[in-house]
Amino acid sequence: MAILGIDEVGRGPWAGPLVVGACVLGEAKINGLTDSKKLSAKRREILAQEIQQKASCGLGWVSAEELDKIGLSAALRKACREAVSQISANNTAFHEIIIDGTVNFLSDTKLSNYVQVIKKADFLIPEVSAASIVAKVARDNYMIKLAEKYPDYGFEKHVGYGTALHKSALEKFGICPEHRKSFRPIKTICENCSTQKGQKGELTAISYLENKGFEIIAHNWKNKYCEIDIVARKNDVYYFVEVKYRDHGDGLDAITTKKLQQMRFAAEFYLESNHLDDADASLAAAVIAGDDYAVKDFLVLE
Repeated sequence: MAILGIDEVGRGPWAGPLVVGACVLGEAKINGLTDSKKLSAKRREILAQEIQQKASCGLGWVSAEELDKIGLSAALRKACREAVSQISANNTAFHEIIIDGTVNFLSDTKLSNYVQVIKKADFLIPEVSAASIVAKVARDNYMIKLAEKYPDYGFEKHVGYGTALHKSALEKFGICPEHRKSFRPIKTICENCSTQKGQKGELTAISYLENKGFEIIAHNWKNKYCEIDIVARKNDVYYFVEVKYRDHGDGLDAITTKKLQQMRFAAEFYLESNHLDDADASLAAAVIAGDDYAVKDFLVLE
């Protein structure tokens, strides 16, 4: 009886695709099959070539971008089904399916009744070991090529996993399109990076305003109801300034009708709280752009 073995690679990395391998060995005899993580990179490469020559294999891929959109569970199901469909397209017969782990990714398909899920199957079952090896080699090679496109991150060394080297590169260079923004470490780094850029942009705007003769009354004024980036004054007019930093695009695009309403509410709250109900006031926006944090625009909105 032929077994279809299934295993995933790349569930936990901060960057790169998720890959699911599927393999039917049939009558093929391949020595040295075991959990791919227990093999050296060189040995995995040799075994992967032999497996692909002698056995029927399939690979299902889900990119980092798609994984962020659909979530990890859905990505695992999609990649698993893609890998199995390739086996079926090869007209390879099998009578049993063994998936490494605890979850049946084919649970709502016609193949569900043929599935067993077994912990450590990649160590115990040759077909699952083979699937693990083929998927691991394919994904590692993808990450090595990715390192040529994004050389700052060391993808060829950690293949997207959360190492100290990877974290250091992220803190220095930010993220690239292959990073999984839905994963907490990357999400946190993005939020911190955005906050740092915003703070630097606000300081740039303050310097710009002071050079233009404005007096800075408040910076990051806030309460539980609202907040204002900068309150400035010039010629007895109070300016409530929203600061927007943009790596690309127009920062003024973020000043929507809803945002204007929020700014107006915050300005009125500030004036009332400081007994300035009769003061002249205007809403304004400062757009900061580029690596040099230059003031691209300063506009009085109303």
